[in-house]
Amino acid sequence: MEEPVLSVRGLEKQVRGRTLVKDVSFDVYRGQVFGFLGPNGAGKTTTIRMLVGLIRPSRGQVVINGHDLQKNPSAALRSVGCIVENPDLYPYLSGWENLYQLAVMQGRAAVERIERIADLVHLSDRLHDKVRTYSLGMRQRLGIAQALLCEPKLLILDEPTNGLDPAGIHELRSFLRDLAKDGMSVFISSHLLAEIELLCDSVAIIRAGTVIRTGSVDALITEASPTVVWRVGSQDTAARTVLQKYAANGVVEPVDGGFHANMTDDAVAAAAAELARQGCRLYEVTRRRATLEDVFLQATGGGTT
Repeated sequence: MEEPVLSVRGLEKQVRGRTLVKDVSFDVYRGQVFGFLGPNGAGKTTTIRMLVGLIRPSRGQVVINGHDLQKNPSAALRSVGCIVENPDLYPYLSGWENLYQLAVMQGRAAVERIERIADLVHLSDRLHDKVRTYSLGMRQRLGIAQALLCEPKLLILDEPTNGLDPAGIHELRSFLRDLAKDGMSVFISSHLLAEIELLCDSVAIIRAGTVIRTGSVDALITEASPTVVWRVGSQDTAARTVLQKYAANGVVEPVDGGFHANMTDDAVAAAAAELARQGCRLYEVTRRRATLEDVFLQATGGGTT
């Protein structure tokens, strides 16, 4: 199997007897956009700070591109670009000068990449303007350009859509998806459920410092979408008897023109076939699609931290 770009196992952080993060584990693979989802105060930023070596975990392991972060931090972080909270920018300098200040510390190759990276984040036409004239979305993209100077295999972003308007969020989403298509792994933390659903392939849901669910977005949503709406003909009694046979716990609820029942895909196929055999008219079968918000509320019991 493919080795993960980022592998986290049993990560924990305690401060003065208080556990901020407990037993966090997940994997991020090449070309994947991975969402780290949770309400404010859930432990997202603390976890990210441990992932990039800003704070030391109390226990657990972080492996980046095959390198253990604790044993070989320079090798592990060599291929990581990161923005924790807000990007650090000098507003009185131009975009190019901001990038140069960081690139010159990384070597000549990084300096030579400035123009190409500016084009990648769609800032070429404003690169020599002062940063104080940039919109918030442009500053976010400049911060990401800083993180890309080292040609990372893993990009870690902490709440990158904070303060962006809908147009800026859409632009950032498209840009990050393009990076993933080119093979970069993107780890993004957020409390914006709808945005994570549109952007990410897989997620980990954290609450009160503990990861409570992980999986692909599609799989989690499918699992949280058990309700099937059946619109049938006039033989309501016969149809209901069939649906009760295949519904979870035999529960079928009548609604206008049909029934609601929780069913797996296999049960839906079997019920539809039996309805046809019995001559029941079936006009529509629709699965009510949940959202990532529904997944989160089911996982957390509707609570927040």
